[in-house]
Amino acid sequence: MEIFDLKKLIAFHPDKIGREMLSDKPEMRIALMCLEPGQELKPHKAPLRLLMYCVEGKGTFTVGDEDSEADEKTCILCEPMTQHGFRADKGSRLVVMAVVTPVE
Repeated sequence: MEIFDLKKLIAFHPDKIGREMLSDKPEMRIALMCLEPGQELKPHKAPLRLLMYCVEGKGTFTVGDEDSEADEKTCILCEPMTQHGFRADKGSRLVVMAVVTPVE
């Protein structure tokens, strides 16, 4: 069993997105990303299933051609090879946990 205390793992950097890989296994990867206001993970595609979970703050999430505002405790699902990204553009820090699984 693995237990992660997210409060202790959250780390912000003024010049880049804070990234902490919580698990990196073939069947599932989990990353914690911490964005200062104005920072962005630019939309991109990947051949994986993705769950983006807003742990803290508020921001704009892109999936495909749609932008949605999300705040704490919101989950956003993304199918493989669909454009996705997020940005801390609502005046607050943004913490996102991304869970990716391979497509069989």
